[in-house]
Amino acid sequence: QVQLVESGGGLVQPGGSLRLSCAASGIIFSINDMGWYRQAPGQQRELVAIISNSGITNYADSVKGRFTISRDNMKNTVYLQMDSLKPEDTAVYYCNVNLKQYRWGSPFRDYWGQGTQVTVSS
Repeated sequence: QVQLVESGGGLVQPGGSLRLSCAASGIIFSINDMGWYRQAPGQQRELVAIISNSGITNYADSVKGRFTISRDNMKNTVYLQMDSLKPEDTAVYYCNVNLKQYRWGSPFRDYWGQGTQVTVSS
């Protein structure tokens, strides 16, 4: 079994900052990409940021220059530092981890966190 535990969401004023964390635990042999997605009410889930196991990052245009994704491979944890938050950043944020559990006989597959609410409002 693999578990992803997210933390760090909450209510913040426009212009404020939040830091999200997502820790993967359980039987894990290797982790590939780690990323953050978000889903606002009535909207489709969208990619926010992704980081490869070599540290290459990619961001949605809407968050470039404001959000920073990072990872700690020793802790199997991915972070999302969110600065200069805007009301349109309000959404449930989900972490996604692409990993394989065993050296042999298991493919890489995606796992999702439970989601954490981020609300940007004055």
